[in-house]
Amino acid sequence: MPEFRLRGYTLEDLQKLSIEEFAKKVADARLRRTLFRRLKLGFPPQWERFFEKCKLQKEGKYKKTVKTHAREIPILPFMVGCKVAVHNGKEFVEFEIKPEMIGKRLGDFSHTTKKVKHSAPGIGASRSTKFMKVK
Repeated sequence: MPEFRLRGYTLEDLQKLSIEEFAKKVADARLRRTLFRRLKLGFPPQWERFFEKCKLQKEGKYKKTVKTHAREIPILPFMVGCKVAVHNGKEFVEFEIKPEMIGKRLGDFSHTTKKVKHSAPGIGASRSTKFMKVK
């Protein structure tokens, strides 16, 4: 399997970059804009706690899965290997962050809707079933 690269950078190179350098050199326009705005105004407390728990989990000091409701958090290089659970509106969806996920948002991997599975129509669903016997 070929080595992972993102815009010419290996995973080790990406993990050495600061958030500002990552935003300038690697991130796409939407992510770059978000990161620069957050660097200027400060990260929300919910993001800060999430980042801290991810770092602790990678060091082995935090054993549990990191849970969050913040679906808009961008996936940064230092998060690779972290076990995360993101809320989809009903439950927490667990996954492990892989290098291919860098630059996406947490919400991209926790779908909020399911595919609709229609079964046979029930009694009273149409005019023809109006006079059928109920079991």
